[in-house]
Amino acid sequence: MTAGIGAAIVILALPAATAALLSVLPSYRLSAAINVASAFVTLLAAVSLLAAAPQPNAYILVDDLNVVFIVLNTFVGFTASVFSATYIAHEIESGRLTPTHLRFYHAMYQFLLLSMNLALIANNIGLMWVAIELATLTTVLMVGLYRTQEAIEAAWKYFILGSVGIALALFGTILVYMAARPVVGEGVQGMLWTSLIAHVPAFDPALLNLAFVFLLLGYGTKVGLAPLHAWLPDAHAEGPTPISAVLSGLLLNVALYAVLRFKLLLDANAFALAPGPLMATLGLISVVFAAFMLYRRRDVKRMFAYSSIEHMGVIVFAFGIGGPLANFAALLHMAMHSLTKSAIFYTVGQVAQVKGTQQIADIRGLTVTHPLLGWSLVFGVFAIVGLPPMGVFMSEFLIVSSTYERAPWLALLLGFGLLVALGALVLRLQGMAFGAPIGSRAPAKASALPIVAHFALVLIAGVYLPPPIVTWFQHVAQLLR
Repeated sequence: MTAGIGAAIVILALPAATAALLSVLPSYRLSAAINVASAFVTLLAAVSLLAAAPQPNAYILVDDLNVVFIVLNTFVGFTASVFSATYIAHEIESGRLTPTHLRFYHAMYQFLLLSMNLALIANNIGLMWVAIELATLTTVLMVGLYRTQEAIEAAWKYFILGSVGIALALFGTILVYMAARPVVGEGVQGMLWTSLIAHVPAFDPALLNLAFVFLLLGYGTKVGLAPLHAWLPDAHAEGPTPISAVLSGLLLNVALYAVLRFKLLLDANAFALAPGPLMATLGLISVVFAAFMLYRRRDVKRMFAYSSIEHMGVIVFAFGIGGPLANFAALLHMAMHSLTKSAIFYTVGQVAQVKGTQQIADIRGLTVTHPLLGWSLVFGVFAIVGLPPMGVFMSEFLIVSSTYERAPWLALLLGFGLLVALGALVLRLQGMAFGAPIGSRAPAKASALPIVAHFALVLIAGVYLPPPIVTWFQHVAQLLR
């Protein structure tokens, strides 16, 4: 247990110390190296929690549910730092960023990792809310890093909508505390997950019901669920590509984790409303809405942002349907989406660098001009739309199958949304990958290693899932009911 406490402290303290250090280092090359090293050590500490999780206390909670998110969070955080080291160097060379910007960027990157890790590991619902708010403010600053009119507009939109969402989540958090106070008394005990889940059967169900509505709307804004999604496409399109990858692959999951924690509370109170139908409804709306919106996108990063809305909708829908199989598939889909979408953003970020544009109409013939990027984009699109034998195909197949068994009409609507999205992405892919080559043929300078690593994991997961991972996900799925 001592080792587990030490690992948890490293997950929080190391990014904080690294952020402070990187804020004053003048050399961006040294800063990039330290950023990668710190993210790697944090990943190792997170993986060690699988073997030695600490006992819960008033500050830290590591259990079977959040360790899934912690390991995934630190892994993508590490690969994004590797990609960032070479990607950002090119931004310096092209004059889009200055060394001062880079100090700010690297410091904020580590602070973002700290905020997300704190949200995942905190045992206190108030502290979790503060951590998610810190992550929001950090990403607002990073989205506006380029200081263009579009980037500043996107950052303000993110700030305003994110603030509305986080305010709703705060009100829901207060209502949960009010429901707990008559049972567990005033003070910290009324805000600890471990205390809440032990006493929630005695809570006032009316307060819990009202609280969950606010929490789902508030944190659902951060998840990117329609109609609360408007900040997400702009933030992805205008921010630095590594931040787009972190936003899509990690921060959306952190907000989802908060929703799942509160769902567990309502599930444990026999007189509270069933949270599943609300989640399934919002999730299905997001899938169908985002699928049609994909046809109208002209910016490649904005297009894949809408794809993120679609897939977060699939995940929330599956958790809303509930049951061991749907929960297992939702966990798997979350992992596959994080790996696939972050790799796609790594790819399109490099494409935008070499072509000098994010407009789909101006990106043509990548398989000819830049074969590695072109075929990576082809692989990424095939993976994210759920074609076999990719990992996303397995998770989507399980989600549709489990839904059809319990609600056939919902399965048909879900399948319809997935097919519409498939058509949109494949349609856009054809010109970008196989059209007549136009534009710059300058070589890509950012590292392709994170792209290859992510896609390899996605392909392997579609063919073979190691039994320990299956057992682990099955156990978590049982906890979620």
